[in-house]
Amino acid sequence: MFFKNSRYRKQPFAVTIDPKGRRLKSVTLRATPATEGTFLHTIAEGDRLDHLAYKYYKAPKKWWRIIDANPEFSSPLDLLGSGVMRCVRLALAHDDEAGEPPWSRLAASLAALVGVDSYRFAETVLLTEDSIHAAGETIPVATQSYARSVTISYNSMNITESELAAAVNAAGFTAGRPENIGRIGRQIIIAPDGPA
Repeated sequence: MFFKNSRYRKQPFAVTIDPKGRRLKSVTLRATPATEGTFLHTIAEGDRLDHLAYKYYKAPKKWWRIIDANPEFSSPLDLLGSGVMRCVRLALAHDDEAGEPPWSRLAASLAALVGVDSYRFAETVLLTEDSIHAAGETIPVATQSYARSVTISYNSMNITESELAAAVNAAGFTAGRPENIGRIGRQIIIAPDGPA
């Protein structure tokens, strides 16, 4: 039995038989509707789905509309950054005189860890202008260095930041201090209001 405004009220019922032979009646899954419109909300500290639903729909129980509009998140908590999925950036140091950075070894190490969802490497070449004095002349020179990092999305129930750093160090890099990349300041889609 559902309220007259429930989004499940018009869903058909299904009957399944459990391992003990009992017939169980349930409601079929509701298809997530296509989202029209591109209004965006920037997540702020302390945001809650019911508060956002009240702000945009004047009905706190319509928080599910925001979830439907952002299907890439596996749970409502992940949408606002308070779920088990986390994202961390680690600065990477490597002695370039010892050879090329071991990117493939690091990729294999991270891919083998249970709980790592995805990872992304970044490498920026930094040029520093300097000058040297030779034979009475000032000669401009450029010194090249690198800023490297890896951004890792992971399930905090399976793995910790220290275990991620240990895997980075074992692959041949030196991991810097973890920097949390939260959802604060990121944007989510707010779907237009409509019938349930």
